[in-house]
Amino acid sequence: MRHRGLSLAVILVGVFVCSLDLFIVNIAFPNLAIEWPSSSLSDLSWVLSAYAITFAALLMPAGWWADRYGRKRAFLAGLLLFTVASAACALAPSLLVLVVSRILQAAGGALMLPSSLGLLLPLFTPARRGAAVGLWSAMAGAAAAFGPPIGGVLVQIGWRWVFLVNLPIGVAAILIGLRTLPEIREKARTAPDVLGALVLATTVAATVAAIVQGESWGWTSPRVVGLFTVGVLGVGFSGWRARRHPAPIIEPALLRVPGVALGNLATMLFFGGFGAMVLATTLFLTGVWQHSVLRAGLEIAPGPIMAAFFAVPGGLLSARYGPRLVGFTGGVLFAAGGVWWALATTATPQYAATVLPAGLIAGIGSGLVMPSLSAAATLPLPPERFATGTALSSMCRQVGLALGVAVVVAVLGVRPDVGAFHTTWLFMAGCGLAGGVALLAIRGGRGRSQHLSNT
Repeated sequence: MRHRGLSLAVILVGVFVCSLDLFIVNIAFPNLAIEWPSSSLSDLSWVLSAYAITFAALLMPAGWWADRYGRKRAFLAGLLLFTVASAACALAPSLLVLVVSRILQAAGGALMLPSSLGLLLPLFTPARRGAAVGLWSAMAGAAAAFGPPIGGVLVQIGWRWVFLVNLPIGVAAILIGLRTLPEIREKARTAPDVLGALVLATTVAATVAAIVQGESWGWTSPRVVGLFTVGVLGVGFSGWRARRHPAPIIEPALLRVPGVALGNLATMLFFGGFGAMVLATTLFLTGVWQHSVLRAGLEIAPGPIMAAFFAVPGGLLSARYGPRLVGFTGGVLFAAGGVWWALATTATPQYAATVLPAGLIAGIGSGLVMPSLSAAATLPLPPERFATGTALSSMCRQVGLALGVAVVVAVLGVRPDVGAFHTTWLFMAGCGLAGGVALLAIRGGRGRSQHLSNT
């Protein structure tokens, strides 16, 4: 392509800002409590929860829509909505307006993320798509690395700058993307399953909301039980609908592709540990060791930097040797970092001997396992299903992150001492190892992807 370099830059910038927002807003959370002191912690938590719930709920419908109506259209529409919503967040006069703006921001991110990999992979030859997946994963790692320190610097000016930083980046990417991005879509042969899309979005939203709010509302409260019930009923209806509609949101054949089902299971398991790691480490550094938010962000950064650095080599190794062994190795290293934290950390600050080496090991493991997860969940699919496959993988990632955060909140809510943090890091290690084992269990080739491409 004549504009291949610019197209690549626009796609990666979109992935970066979308992923950055997942990490940078967490740093601003204490400042929001100062801005609206009359709001309870439960009320403030919706700034984070509303984004996570909406993002997870819309990923599959957004990926399905992008495959059928155009990935360029979906990506740029998502980037435009994300940018406008960021401005609304920065100007929010009340907590309610901020939460609503965050919901719109999440909708924009849900449109961007699945279509981004669907636009990126066709820019590379099949032999180089492992590197493309590694590059795509590296953006998420870079966002995780730079999110805490960038957020720490920006909140020194004011929490609204956490959202304002998205505006010039978004506008520039939209203007360049309009001229350079190729349009890619599947030739739809049947009417879309609108009801299935609505039910799936409701199902995921209810399940993630129950997980996110379970600790504050009570796991046996009528609201949480009701949400889980909606989730179970929605899963049953979605499965029934998928077997009967000619163009379902989640095609049953998609999960019968060798490696895709296990790849998505591994994604959910691994990111359960990843979500626990990010939250537990931040709370340990700021709560137990009493470090400032900015200092904690800088201390966390080396691990994600290693993840970003190893993501592209991890993608290349995964393409050459398969995601099984590379992903399993990454899962073991990630688990080793969690075990190190659990065995070595004490109430006395010893950053160079405890948090730093464990973070570096876990970061290397993340860099190896993340592209392996993406490769297992997407590369066996035909090109016209890349966005849908990415959406399914991203949805599993969001559900896993929500589960990890819920476990940390539940453990620390009962006994927030050093021993409780050790428990959360052991949970992180168990999730990382389980994700690696799920990848190791993948067998077979790509035989069923041809069936999907002909449906």
